[in-house]
Amino acid sequence: MSDYESEQIEAIQNVVDRVSAYQDGATEVVVVEELRKGFDEVAVEVQPDDVTKIAEAIESEDGDVSVQQLLG
Repeated sequence: MSDYESEQIEAIQNVVDRVSAYQDGATEVVVVEELRKGFDEVAVEVQPDDVTKIAEAIESEDGDVSVQQLLG
């Protein structure tokens, strides 16, 4: 079971989609930084391990990441 509510998953997915679109080809460090900024903007606390997991998925899957599958 996910540590996040469905509304949080939706907000996280929106941030991931935005970062994926604008940070294509960026280093993982940049992606992590942009993800953290986005999560702060939507006021969702995402665990550091999950941020890393999402960043790695964005980098390896060319940005097409399902947060529900990844964190669910």
